[in-house]
Amino acid sequence: MIKNIGLIFLHNLDSNKENIDLFNHYVDILNSNNLSVYSDINAPLKLDNVKTLSDELFYSTIDIAIVFGGDGTLLNSARRFHEQDIPILGINMGGVGFLADIKTEDFKDIIVDIVKENFDIDERYLVEASFGSKKIFGVNEILIHSGSYAQLMRYRLNVNDKVVYEQRSDGLIVATPTGSTAYALSAGGPIIHPSLDVWIILPMLPQSLSSRPFIISSEEKVTIEILEGPLSEGKVCADGQSDEDVSYNEIISIRKLDKPIKLIHPKNNDFFEACREKLGWSLRSEEHTSELQSPDHLVCRLLLEK
Repeated sequence: MIKNIGLIFLHNLDSNKENIDLFNHYVDILNSNNLSVYSDINAPLKLDNVKTLSDELFYSTIDIAIVFGGDGTLLNSARRFHEQDIPILGINMGGVGFLADIKTEDFKDIIVDIVKENFDIDERYLVEASFGSKKIFGVNEILIHSGSYAQLMRYRLNVNDKVVYEQRSDGLIVATPTGSTAYALSAGGPIIHPSLDVWIILPMLPQSLSSRPFIISSEEKVTIEILEGPLSEGKVCADGQSDEDVSYNEIISIRKLDKPIKLIHPKNNDFFEACREKLGWSLRSEEHTSELQSPDHLVCRLLLEK
């Protein structure tokens, strides 16, 4: 039974009266459903009826975490909570919102569903890169790049100890299905349904015109070596976080983390509806339809039919 809720906020949220009143309203909704509400010691807002806990107590006390922000805030929370096995509910106060997909106006309804345990848990696996003594992991992608704008690196990609190719490009993206609607999408990659257990391997601005992204099982053994580049070292980063230096000819091993993150979605959640809404699919909107039925448009149709 869900009783204890943890609140996570956008890290740079202003602690002004407007925000305090807004989030106190959300806390009132939680309290009215007999839920206890907690925040951690780094929370930017101090709210009524919300108890502040140390990180250790926060993790051990809450049943779910409610993240207020955009996908970036949720990604940060996912990296923080996945080891604690705490489900995350994302309330979209940002932009696109594929992960933080609950609208603020639907907050009351989703809380009622949570109390009734009428929701789905969506498990998303993370991708890890290990090289030398370093390990980094991401929800969306691992990016291996030259570290210099508009300058190529030469690298070798191996899958299951077999060479796939050696080529030049600005970088290489290894993206999860979750990441297929993020940076990899901007780089020309395909959209992958989140239920699939695969990776996208996507060269960034390759020198070879025949170089294309491909999809493999996330159970495969993937390694990359940066052979040369414009700087003294190559770079590796996860989910757009800080770059980590990697020496040339050092093996970068990619693997799927054993433990997934858990995202809470309403029962009627529809991935393709999110694609239509967030990516502008089906542009024949109500506004466009009304435009097609306008008097001027009807006159044009009549003239063309003569």
